[in-house]
Amino acid sequence: MEKIDFLNRIYPSITGAVNKDWQDKLTELKKLKINKVAVFLSEFDKKERNHLYKFLLRSDIREVPLVHLRDDTDSGDIEFFVKNFNTRCFNIHENFFKFLDKWKGYWDKLYLEMNYDNTVNKDVEIGKIAGFCVDLSHLKSAITRGSKEAYYILAEEKAKIGCNHLNGFDPIQNEDKHKITAPLKDFAYLTSLPKHLFSEIIAIEVYNSIAEQLEFREYIAKLLNLYFEEQTI
Repeated sequence: MEKIDFLNRIYPSITGAVNKDWQDKLTELKKLKINKVAVFLSEFDKKERNHLYKFLLRSDIREVPLVHLRDDTDSGDIEFFVKNFNTRCFNIHENFFKFLDKWKGYWDKLYLEMNYDNTVNKDVEIGKIAGFCVDLSHLKSAITRGSKEAYYILAEEKAKIGCNHLNGFDPIQNEDKHKITAPLKDFAYLTSLPKHLFSEIIAIEVYNSIAEQLEFREYIAKLLNLYFEEQTI
């Protein structure tokens, strides 16, 4: 089996909700000479996205492997990232299947991130799109709770896992953590997950600074490299 180096698979991310969040991260990325980054549009409305796009074009960013879409994005948003940043994966949520047609022509780049509510939306048809974007902490919680989301992902063995979201996990609250305070504890859950759930594109989904995300990446890569070197009995 070919040896995996997770340092090449894990990407820092532009996250946040307001102008200052993404501008600070773009400033850091330039300072740290990082030109590959994932982008989470989850909390950016159209006006904020348009500002972000203009600054992305002026930045040193050359590749955006993964973009988290919002329900008010359309094919124009996807085209922007594919054309300018060679984006391979765009993740959507279960309820987005209701308006899948607005991304027509790009279904082969869409990946489903399951919700967090112990149900599978009746409109979900994983066969229509490229596969799953597995949020690792969401899945850990789903497995622990024995929820329907976990069964759905694990049962769809033929569906491709094209990308991951990676954030912390609180075992007491049994929920994800998007502000990391104790990396050793917050990322410990990763080595309890089945190895086949980890993809070639893993985006760190936290609100911490880019500098902190890079520190987390170093730690997580070492953790997962050791985990994947272990022999499965």
